[in-house]
Amino acid sequence: MEEEKRLLFGTTLKYLNTMDMALLKLAIMSFVLFLISAWPTFASWVINTHWVWFLAAWLIFMILPAIKIWKK
Repeated sequence: MEEEKRLLFGTTLKYLNTMDMALLKLAIMSFVLFLISAWPTFASWVINTHWVWFLAAWLIFMILPAIKIWKK
């Protein structure tokens, strides 16, 4: 079962080109901005969270993709 999920996820992503991945990232970013503007509690949390936490999260999430990019 786990192997089937992994295979399905891998085969689904291979059909996406660079433009599709860029549009997917923009869609996610737009949805987050929508949440910030439509949900006051979420907006308050974002505004009250120190910017270093967001930078740290970005660095953690970027480690593996950056390693893969620089190894090629």
